[in-house]
Amino acid sequence: MRNRLGLCGLLMVALILVSACRHKEDPNEVAVLDTSYGQIVIEFLPADAPKNVANFKNLVRDHFYDGTRFHRIVKIENRIVAVQGGDPNTINGDPGTWGMGQPGQKRVPGEFSKTLRHVAGTVSMARTANDPDSATSQFFICTAPNPQWDGQYSIFGRVIQGMNVVEAISRAPVARNSNTPLDPVVVKSVRLAKRNEIGL
Repeated sequence: MRNRLGLCGLLMVALILVSACRHKEDPNEVAVLDTSYGQIVIEFLPADAPKNVANFKNLVRDHFYDGTRFHRIVKIENRIVAVQGGDPNTINGDPGTWGMGQPGQKRVPGEFSKTLRHVAGTVSMARTANDPDSATSQFFICTAPNPQWDGQYSIFGRVIQGMNVVEAISRAPVARNSNTPLDPVVVKSVRLAKRNEIGL
């Protein structure tokens, strides 16, 4: 009887350890975005935003971002500071709904770093202005420093390859009185990969 309990106990510990390893963040795992403008590679910052990293990775595994667009060139006082994407409405929805997201999307709590800064290459989750816990799938990539976002948006990654692609997207022509690129900036696919798989 004692041996059986001991064996059961060991099996339980083994299952817990396997589960923990399965959900442990791999520091060598990156996101590869293949866009109509070129490839962007993002490394994750799970120590600073574990819930937002997990949410983004789960969406990637579900192929959620495939076919979406970078729908917004973010300007502040006529200065381009970021490009925004990740809205499922941009796949085949009315352009008037782009940026609004869809009802029922999983919401992720805000994880606001006291040390990370919004500089060129920073990747953060977008959210509604009045709700810090309203991030879903939309994200933005900074093209220039914007200190007023520090501590207000969840920084979960940074671009480590393809910043020239991000900058090209930010320069895409937009319609008059609009921040939406005239030439669709399509995210053909997003996948998770090991650094060594893509030569990093």
